[in-house]
Amino acid sequence: MKQLIGAIGICLLSNMAWSKGMAAFEWFEYKGNDKQFTEKLPENGFRNPILAGFYPDPSITRKGDDYYLVTSSFAYTPGLPIFHSKDLVHWEQVGHALSRPSQVEFAGLGLSRGIFAPTLRYHEGTFYLITTAVDAGGNFIITAKDPAGPWSDPIWLPEVGGIDPDIFFDGNGKAYITHNDEPPGTPLYEGHRALWMWELNLDEMKVVKGSRKLLVNGGVDLSAKPVWIEGPHIYKINGWYYLISAEGGTSVNHSVVVFRTRSLDSPFVPYKNNPILTQRDVKNTRVTSTGHADLIQTPDGNWWSVFLATRPYQENLYNTGRETYLLPVTWKDGWPHYLESKAPVPVTLAGPIGMQAGTQWPLTGNGTWRDNFDTTKLKPQWLGLNTFNRDWLTLADGKLQMAPITTTITDPAQSAFIGRRQQHQTFTATTQVQVPEDGIAAGLLVLQNRQANYFFAVRKEGQSWQGFVEKVVAGNAQNVASVALNVSAGELLQLKVEGNKGSLQFFIHQDGDHQDKWSPVGDAQDASILSTEKAGGFVGAMVGLHVREQAE
Repeated sequence: MKQLIGAIGICLLSNMAWSKGMAAFEWFEYKGNDKQFTEKLPENGFRNPILAGFYPDPSITRKGDDYYLVTSSFAYTPGLPIFHSKDLVHWEQVGHALSRPSQVEFAGLGLSRGIFAPTLRYHEGTFYLITTAVDAGGNFIITAKDPAGPWSDPIWLPEVGGIDPDIFFDGNGKAYITHNDEPPGTPLYEGHRALWMWELNLDEMKVVKGSRKLLVNGGVDLSAKPVWIEGPHIYKINGWYYLISAEGGTSVNHSVVVFRTRSLDSPFVPYKNNPILTQRDVKNTRVTSTGHADLIQTPDGNWWSVFLATRPYQENLYNTGRETYLLPVTWKDGWPHYLESKAPVPVTLAGPIGMQAGTQWPLTGNGTWRDNFDTTKLKPQWLGLNTFNRDWLTLADGKLQMAPITTTITDPAQSAFIGRRQQHQTFTATTQVQVPEDGIAAGLLVLQNRQANYFFAVRKEGQSWQGFVEKVVAGNAQNVASVALNVSAGELLQLKVEGNKGSLQFFIHQDGDHQDKWSPVGDAQDASILSTEKAGGFVGAMVGLHVREQAE
């Protein structure tokens, strides 16, 4: 049964322009409150993950005392977020490497296509970033003098197939690309892949014809039928060439394995104690699915590694996506080591030498992130779907206005949506929205993908307005709650979603003078449909603002 929420106390819009045909938002606020992030730190300690939320496949490089890191972004735009740190722990986003349509386009793609695992390297005054645009052009390299940008348009590598390319600069002036691709001959089983290498002509930025070479067939032990060897990185350390790669798939069997050789003309030999990092044999761990690692040496000579992992709230259910973690690496008998056998990944640990004091928020930990829309550009935390086009959005007079361009979020065309990552299992997201005119629905969207999401919004239904909650599972939309509103177009309402692991509760605010006066809209909803395990794909959930036309 519908409730009637009166208009008493709802603030009327005063002395502010309001564009017809658009919906307007006054502000957006996200608060994270995970118990994990309240645990006491050791002396000079830090918290894992170092990047919370959907930040998978991290790759890291160093220029002097400055560290730079990039993660996968799939079909979100702008893409390839770039981060800077002085101590490996405290990170700040400085830009996106993909920021304009002349570089790449993902129109019509599913959100888990697009940009897969990148590699970021600094070499002789230039930053190189190599990655894959899946279903959108293949493998390419972009370059920049400043990692904050601008980055070049792509140099495409049509000869290099597969995914997850790495770029390695040898001490002899040569460069190489290593990547995942089909194995030689017919695959022997599902998930049978191989790692291949090409020599790269840096002057022409083209691979050397005829230089393709097989490095690893299947994985550590082909007889054991290893799956999904991918995410390779090559390093030269103390006279050895090391090849680190992911194996086992991106779920609970994910792992990091290592090979080495004295010469790139000789076979890579796997370490007898592989995998060097995995959580698949660890019981009652809070961190799972470790893999896709990259090594970095600090100026003091110590070694660390970034890698992806997940934080389930129940079994293998997590909505926050694959996140970026940091661990020290030690060397024993010429091989890299992360943890003792079957040891869980620590969520708090001692930091690198010279680690700075201070909070790791807003990229990890608990805190509040708020946008009052008082700038002329979107903050870098906001992402859109598939294309770089934002002509349906304006920032002016202290508010964000969005015009509807689709009637449903399941439409493969770009929708009027901007979102920021869900970084916590326990969170709230709140916005203040002007009641839209007839024919428009506007509000909060909690999005795993186009086929799995919740839309909590305001629209006109018949002769009056209503708040409603729409649930989308497997692409099928269903209204699960609604409430009648005695309001008019242009008045202000606040909408809030509270997430607590596997549940979501939606609230509407009816009195601007009493901040605690919130009315629930419907019962708590099942948030597990937004988990990667149930929704599929490789991304994490986003929380943001969505506007759409009302279907007739």
